[in-house]
Amino acid sequence: MTGGWVVDVHAHVFPPISRDEGRTLAGAGEPWLRLDGGGAGTMMSGDDEYRPVGEALWDPARRIADMDAAGVDAQAVSSTPLMFGYAAEPSRAADWCDLVNDRILAFCAAEPDRLLPLCQVPLQDPALACEVATRAAADGHRGVHIGNHVGDRNLDDDGIVAFLAHCAGLGLPVLAHPWDMLGASRMRGHMLPWLCGMPAETQLSILGLMLSGAFERIPRSLRLCFCHGGGSFAFLLGRADNAWRRRDLVRADSPRPPSEYVDRFCVDSAVFDPRALRLLVDVMGPERVMLGTDYPFPLGEQEPGAAIRACPGLDDAERALLLGGNAEAFFAPAQDLVTTEGLAQ
Repeated sequence: MTGGWVVDVHAHVFPPISRDEGRTLAGAGEPWLRLDGGGAGTMMSGDDEYRPVGEALWDPARRIADMDAAGVDAQAVSSTPLMFGYAAEPSRAADWCDLVNDRILAFCAAEPDRLLPLCQVPLQDPALACEVATRAAADGHRGVHIGNHVGDRNLDDDGIVAFLAHCAGLGLPVLAHPWDMLGASRMRGHMLPWLCGMPAETQLSILGLMLSGAFERIPRSLRLCFCHGGGSFAFLLGRADNAWRRRDLVRADSPRPPSEYVDRFCVDSAVFDPRALRLLVDVMGPERVMLGTDYPFPLGEQEPGAAIRACPGLDDAERALLLGGNAEAFFAPAQDLVTTEGLAQ
Protein backbone atom coordinates (compact mmCIF):
# COMPACT_ATOMS: atom_id res chain seq x y z
CA MET A 1 0.00 0.00 0.00
CA THR A 2 1.08 3.56 -0.63
CA GLY A 3 0.13 6.82 1.02
CA GLY A 4 -3.24 8.27 0.13
CA TRP A 5 -4.90 4.95 -0.65
CA VAL A 6 -8.51 4.20 0.24
CA VAL A 7 -8.49 1.01 2.28
CA ASP A 8 -11.55 -1.00 3.35
CA VAL A 9 -10.76 -3.04 6.47
CA HIS A 10 -14.09 -4.90 6.62
CA ALA A 11 -14.81 -6.94 3.49
CA HIS A 12 -15.85 -10.59 3.38
CA VAL A 13 -15.16 -13.55 1.12
CA PHE A 14 -16.62 -17.04 0.77
CA PRO A 15 -14.22 -18.85 -1.56
CA PRO A 16 -15.45 -21.88 -3.51
CA ILE A 17 -15.73 -24.75 -1.03
CA SER A 18 -17.45 -27.94 -2.08
CA ARG A 19 -20.10 -29.91 -0.22
CA ASP A 20 -17.54 -32.62 0.53
CA GLU A 21 -15.07 -30.07 1.87
CA GLY A 22 -17.79 -28.56 4.05
CA ARG A 23 -18.15 -31.94 5.72
CA THR A 24 -14.82 -31.24 7.41
CA LEU A 25 -17.07 -29.50 9.94
CA ALA A 26 -19.44 -32.45 10.28
CA GLY A 27 -22.09 -31.60 12.86
CA ALA A 28 -20.84 -28.01 13.18
CA GLY A 29 -22.58 -26.17 10.38
CA GLU A 30 -20.85 -27.73 7.36
CA PRO A 31 -20.59 -24.47 5.36
CA TRP A 32 -20.05 -24.63 1.61
CA LEU A 33 -20.76 -22.58 -1.48
CA ARG A 34 -23.29 -23.69 -4.07
CA LEU A 35 -22.66 -22.05 -7.44
CA ASP A 36 -26.00 -21.55 -9.16
CA GLY A 37 -24.75 -20.08 -12.44
CA GLY A 38 -25.05 -16.64 -13.97
CA GLY A 39 -23.00 -15.03 -11.20
CA ALA A 40 -25.38 -16.27 -8.50
CA GLY A 41 -24.68 -18.59 -5.61
CA THR A 42 -25.97 -19.72 -2.24
CA MET A 43 -24.15 -19.96 1.04
CA MET A 44 -25.08 -23.36 2.39
CA SER A 45 -25.07 -24.87 5.87
CA GLY A 46 -25.14 -28.58 5.24
CA ASP A 47 -28.26 -29.19 3.18
CA ASP A 48 -29.87 -25.92 4.28
CA GLU A 49 -29.82 -22.73 2.23
CA TYR A 50 -28.37 -19.95 4.39
CA ARG A 51 -28.27 -16.90 2.10
CA PRO A 52 -28.27 -16.08 -1.63
CA VAL A 53 -25.08 -14.30 -2.69
CA GLY A 54 -23.41 -12.88 -5.78
CA GLU A 55 -20.11 -13.58 -7.49
CA ALA A 56 -18.32 -10.68 -5.80
CA LEU A 57 -18.15 -12.94 -2.75
CA TRP A 58 -15.92 -15.49 -4.50
CA ASP A 59 -14.68 -14.02 -7.79
CA PRO A 60 -11.60 -11.78 -7.39
CA ALA A 61 -11.97 -10.29 -10.87
CA ARG A 62 -15.49 -9.10 -10.08
CA ARG A 63 -14.28 -7.76 -6.74
CA ILE A 64 -11.45 -5.77 -8.28
CA ALA A 65 -13.87 -4.33 -10.83
CA ASP A 66 -16.20 -3.27 -7.99
CA MET A 67 -13.29 -1.74 -6.07
CA ASP A 68 -12.16 0.20 -9.13
CA ALA A 69 -15.68 1.51 -9.71
CA ALA A 70 -16.01 2.57 -6.06
CA GLY A 71 -12.55 4.14 -5.75
CA VAL A 72 -11.31 1.56 -3.22
CA ASP A 73 -7.60 0.83 -3.58
CA ALA A 74 -7.27 -2.07 -1.14
CA GLN A 75 -9.40 -4.40 0.97
CA ALA A 76 -8.61 -6.54 3.99
CA VAL A 77 -10.34 -9.80 3.04
CA SER A 78 -11.91 -11.86 5.82
CA SER A 79 -14.06 -14.97 5.85
CA THR A 80 -17.83 -14.86 6.26
CA PRO A 81 -18.60 -15.60 9.95
CA LEU A 82 -20.67 -18.65 8.98
CA MET A 83 -17.28 -20.21 8.24
CA PHE A 84 -15.72 -19.83 11.73
CA GLY A 85 -16.38 -23.45 12.79
CA TYR A 86 -16.16 -22.75 16.51
CA ALA A 87 -18.57 -25.57 17.40
CA ALA A 88 -16.35 -28.27 15.87
CA GLU A 89 -13.87 -30.55 17.59
CA PRO A 90 -10.62 -28.51 17.71
CA SER A 91 -8.38 -30.64 15.49
CA ARG A 92 -11.12 -30.85 12.86
CA ALA A 93 -11.61 -27.10 13.15
CA ALA A 94 -7.87 -26.53 12.67
CA ASP A 95 -7.95 -28.58 9.46
CA TRP A 96 -10.92 -26.52 8.33
CA CYS A 97 -9.16 -23.23 9.09
CA ASP A 98 -6.10 -24.36 7.12
CA LEU A 99 -8.39 -25.09 4.15
CA VAL A 100 -10.18 -21.75 4.39
CA ASN A 101 -6.93 -19.86 4.89
CA ASP A 102 -5.37 -21.46 1.82
CA ARG A 103 -8.42 -20.50 -0.24
CA ILE A 104 -8.28 -16.91 1.00
CA LEU A 105 -4.60 -16.72 0.06
CA ALA A 106 -5.43 -18.03 -3.41
CA PHE A 107 -8.23 -15.46 -3.75
CA CYS A 108 -5.95 -12.59 -2.77
CA ALA A 109 -3.13 -13.79 -5.01
CA ALA A 110 -5.08 -12.33 -7.95
CA GLU A 111 -4.11 -8.81 -6.76
CA PRO A 112 -1.65 -9.20 -3.86
CA ASP A 113 -1.01 -5.46 -3.53
CA ARG A 114 -4.73 -4.72 -3.21
CA LEU A 115 -6.26 -7.74 -1.47
CA LEU A 116 -4.91 -8.33 2.04
CA PRO A 117 -5.69 -11.82 3.35
CA LEU A 118 -6.89 -12.32 6.93
CA CYS A 119 -6.80 -15.83 8.35
CA GLN A 120 -9.23 -17.50 10.71
CA VAL A 121 -8.36 -19.78 13.64
CA PRO A 122 -9.96 -22.50 15.82
CA LEU A 123 -10.58 -20.08 18.68
CA GLN A 124 -12.34 -22.78 20.74
CA ASP A 125 -8.81 -24.09 21.49
CA PRO A 126 -6.62 -21.02 22.06
CA ALA A 127 -3.34 -22.96 22.06
CA LEU A 128 -4.23 -24.53 18.72
CA ALA A 129 -5.42 -21.13 17.49
CA CYS A 130 -1.93 -19.78 18.24
CA GLU A 131 -0.40 -22.54 16.11
CA VAL A 132 -2.74 -21.88 13.20
CA ALA A 133 -2.17 -18.12 13.40
CA THR A 134 1.60 -18.56 13.46
CA ARG A 135 1.45 -20.82 10.41
CA ALA A 136 -0.91 -18.47 8.57
CA ALA A 137 1.29 -15.45 9.25
CA ALA A 138 4.30 -17.32 7.85
CA ASP A 139 2.23 -18.17 4.76
CA GLY A 140 1.48 -14.51 4.09
CA HIS A 141 -1.71 -13.61 5.94
CA ARG A 142 -1.75 -9.98 7.02
CA GLY A 143 -4.05 -10.37 10.03
CA VAL A 144 -6.50 -12.65 11.79
CA HIS A 145 -10.29 -12.50 11.76
CA ILE A 146 -12.11 -13.77 14.87
CA GLY A 147 -15.63 -13.89 16.20
CA ASN A 148 -16.37 -11.87 19.31
CA HIS A 149 -17.05 -14.94 21.45
CA VAL A 150 -16.91 -18.74 21.49
CA GLY A 151 -20.08 -20.07 23.08
CA ASP A 152 -20.26 -18.42 26.51
CA ARG A 153 -16.57 -17.45 26.48
CA ASN A 154 -16.09 -13.77 25.71
CA LEU A 155 -12.89 -12.09 24.58
CA ASP A 156 -11.82 -11.62 28.20
CA ASP A 157 -11.59 -15.41 28.67
CA ASP A 158 -8.07 -16.27 29.88
CA GLY A 159 -7.36 -18.51 26.91
CA ILE A 160 -8.56 -15.95 24.37
CA VAL A 161 -6.57 -13.22 26.15
CA ALA A 162 -3.49 -15.46 25.77
CA PHE A 163 -4.29 -15.81 22.06
CA LEU A 164 -4.57 -12.03 21.67
CA ALA A 165 -1.23 -11.63 23.43
CA HIS A 166 0.23 -14.18 21.01
CA CYS A 167 -1.03 -12.11 18.06
CA ALA A 168 0.63 -9.06 19.59
CA GLY A 169 3.88 -11.00 19.72
CA LEU A 170 3.53 -11.99 16.07
CA GLY A 171 2.69 -8.42 15.06
CA LEU A 172 -0.54 -9.84 13.61
CA PRO A 173 -3.51 -7.43 13.59
CA VAL A 174 -6.87 -8.77 14.82
CA LEU A 175 -10.29 -7.94 13.35
CA ALA A 176 -13.12 -8.88 15.73
CA HIS A 177 -16.54 -9.47 14.19
CA PRO A 178 -19.85 -10.06 16.05
CA TRP A 179 -21.66 -13.29 15.32
CA ASP A 180 -24.03 -15.89 16.84
CA MET A 181 -25.99 -13.09 18.45
CA LEU A 182 -27.37 -13.18 21.97
CA GLY A 183 -31.13 -13.11 22.49
CA ALA A 184 -31.86 -14.51 19.03
CA SER A 185 -35.03 -16.22 20.23
CA ARG A 186 -36.52 -12.78 21.01
CA MET A 187 -35.39 -11.19 17.75
CA ARG A 188 -37.54 -12.95 15.21
CA GLY A 189 -37.82 -11.46 11.75
CA HIS A 190 -36.80 -8.13 10.18
CA MET A 191 -33.08 -9.04 10.54
CA LEU A 192 -33.27 -7.91 14.17
CA PRO A 193 -30.33 -10.12 15.22
CA TRP A 194 -28.19 -8.09 12.80
CA LEU A 195 -29.74 -4.74 13.74
CA CYS A 196 -29.88 -5.16 17.54
CA GLY A 197 -27.86 -8.24 18.43
CA MET A 198 -24.68 -7.36 16.56
CA PRO A 199 -24.24 -3.90 18.17
CA ALA A 200 -24.88 -5.42 21.59
CA GLU A 201 -22.37 -8.22 20.99
CA THR A 202 -19.64 -5.77 20.10
CA GLN A 203 -20.33 -3.49 23.05
CA LEU A 204 -20.23 -6.56 25.32
CA SER A 205 -16.83 -7.54 23.89
CA ILE A 206 -15.29 -4.11 24.35
CA LEU A 207 -16.62 -3.52 27.86
CA GLY A 208 -15.66 -7.07 28.84
CA LEU A 209 -12.04 -6.41 27.90
CA MET A 210 -12.10 -3.12 29.79
CA LEU A 211 -13.91 -4.03 33.00
CA SER A 212 -12.36 -7.49 33.45
CA GLY A 213 -8.87 -6.01 33.46
CA ALA A 214 -8.00 -7.96 30.30
CA PHE A 215 -6.49 -4.91 28.63
CA GLU A 216 -4.05 -4.76 31.56
CA ARG A 217 -2.82 -8.26 30.58
CA ILE A 218 -2.63 -7.73 26.82
CA PRO A 219 0.44 -6.00 25.35
CA ARG A 220 -0.23 -2.49 24.14
CA SER A 221 1.33 -3.48 20.82
CA LEU A 222 -1.77 -5.50 19.92
CA ARG A 223 -3.53 -4.00 16.90
CA LEU A 224 -7.21 -4.75 17.46
CA CYS A 225 -10.21 -3.51 15.48
CA PHE A 226 -13.92 -4.00 16.12
CA CYS A 227 -16.39 -4.02 13.24
CA HIS A 228 -19.55 -1.95 12.80
CA GLY A 229 -18.16 1.11 14.54
CA GLY A 230 -17.79 -0.78 17.81
CA GLY A 231 -21.52 -1.43 17.93
CA SER A 232 -23.30 0.39 20.76
CA PHE A 233 -20.07 1.21 22.60
CA ALA A 234 -19.44 4.85 21.68
CA PHE A 235 -22.99 6.03 22.34
CA LEU A 236 -23.08 4.35 25.77
CA LEU A 237 -19.52 5.02 26.95
CA GLY A 238 -20.71 7.77 29.28
CA ARG A 239 -23.07 5.30 30.97
CA ALA A 240 -20.20 2.86 31.49
CA ASP A 241 -17.92 5.55 32.93
CA ASN A 242 -20.67 6.71 35.28
CA ALA A 243 -21.21 3.14 36.49
CA TRP A 244 -17.46 2.63 37.03
CA ARG A 245 -17.28 5.74 39.21
CA ARG A 246 -20.37 4.97 41.28
CA ARG A 247 -20.32 1.22 41.84
CA ASP A 248 -17.43 -0.84 43.20
CA LEU A 249 -18.95 -3.91 41.54
CA VAL A 250 -18.28 -2.32 38.15
CA ARG A 251 -14.70 -1.23 38.86
CA ALA A 252 -13.67 -4.30 40.90
CA ASP A 253 -11.25 -5.62 38.25
CA SER A 254 -10.53 -2.49 36.25
CA PRO A 255 -8.10 0.10 37.63
CA ARG A 256 -9.21 2.75 35.15
CA PRO A 257 -12.59 3.91 33.80
CA PRO A 258 -13.63 2.57 30.39
CA SER A 259 -12.94 5.87 28.60
CA GLU A 260 -9.23 5.52 29.44
CA TYR A 261 -8.97 2.33 27.37
CA VAL A 262 -10.18 3.70 24.04
CA ASP A 263 -6.55 3.99 22.91
CA ARG A 264 -6.23 0.19 23.01
CA PHE A 265 -8.28 -0.59 19.90
CA CYS A 266 -9.72 0.75 16.66
CA VAL A 267 -13.17 0.56 15.09
CA ASP A 268 -14.37 0.63 11.53
CA SER A 269 -16.60 3.37 10.12
CA ALA A 270 -19.64 1.20 9.28
CA VAL A 271 -22.26 3.30 11.09
CA PHE A 272 -23.79 4.76 7.87
CA ASP A 273 -24.81 8.12 9.34
CA PRO A 274 -22.36 11.06 9.24
CA ARG A 275 -23.73 12.30 12.57
CA ALA A 276 -23.07 8.94 14.23
CA LEU A 277 -19.61 8.87 12.67
CA ARG A 278 -18.92 12.33 14.11
CA LEU A 279 -19.69 10.99 17.59
CA LEU A 280 -17.53 7.93 16.94
CA VAL A 281 -14.56 10.07 15.92
CA ASP A 282 -15.09 12.32 18.96
CA VAL A 283 -15.04 9.28 21.27
CA MET A 284 -12.28 7.26 19.63
CA GLY A 285 -10.11 9.98 18.10
CA PRO A 286 -9.51 10.32 14.33
CA GLU A 287 -6.48 8.01 14.47
CA ARG A 288 -8.56 5.01 15.61
CA VAL A 289 -11.39 4.90 13.03
CA MET A 290 -10.91 3.12 9.69
CA LEU A 291 -13.07 2.74 6.61
CA GLY A 292 -15.14 -0.44 6.78
CA THR A 293 -17.99 -1.30 4.42
CA ASP A 294 -19.07 -4.91 5.10
CA TYR A 295 -18.70 -5.53 1.35
CA PRO A 296 -20.31 -7.25 -0.51
CA PHE A 297 -23.39 -7.76 1.65
CA PRO A 298 -26.60 -5.70 1.26
CA LEU A 299 -26.35 -4.22 4.78
CA GLY A 300 -22.93 -2.78 3.95
CA GLU A 301 -22.05 0.75 2.86
CA GLN A 302 -22.92 0.74 -0.83
CA GLU A 303 -20.86 3.86 -1.59
CA PRO A 304 -17.58 3.20 0.24
CA GLY A 305 -16.47 6.17 2.32
CA ALA A 306 -19.69 8.17 1.81
CA ALA A 307 -20.22 8.69 5.55
CA ILE A 308 -16.58 9.71 6.01
CA ARG A 309 -16.75 12.24 3.19
CA ALA A 310 -20.00 13.68 4.57
CA CYS A 311 -18.93 13.65 8.23
CA PRO A 312 -19.09 17.17 9.66
CA GLY A 313 -16.05 18.77 11.24
CA LEU A 314 -13.32 16.58 9.74
CA ASP A 315 -10.41 18.36 8.08
CA ASP A 316 -8.70 16.92 5.00
CA ALA A 317 -5.93 15.28 7.01
CA GLU A 318 -8.40 13.54 9.34
CA ARG A 319 -10.54 12.41 6.41
CA ALA A 320 -7.44 10.91 4.79
CA LEU A 321 -6.65 9.02 8.00
CA LEU A 322 -10.12 7.48 8.12
CA LEU A 323 -10.18 6.63 4.42
CA GLY A 324 -6.85 4.85 4.40
CA GLY A 325 -4.01 6.25 6.46
CA ASN A 326 -5.02 4.51 9.68
CA ALA A 327 -5.49 1.20 7.86
CA GLU A 328 -2.06 1.44 6.28
CA ALA A 329 -0.54 1.72 9.76
CA PHE A 330 -2.83 -0.99 11.16
CA PHE A 331 -1.82 -3.55 8.52
CA ALA A 332 1.80 -2.50 8.15
CA PRO A 333 4.27 -5.38 8.53
CA ALA A 334 5.44 -5.51 12.13
CA GLN A 335 9.01 -4.51 11.23
CA ASP A 336 7.74 -1.41 9.43
CA LEU A 337 5.51 -0.09 12.21
CA VAL A 338 5.95 3.51 13.22
CA THR A 339 4.94 4.40 16.76
CA THR A 340 1.37 5.67 16.54
CA GLU A 341 -0.98 6.22 19.46
CA GLY A 342 -3.43 3.35 19.70
CA LEU A 343 -1.69 1.20 17.06
CA ALA A 344 1.80 0.39 18.32
CA GLN A 345 4.25 1.35 20.97
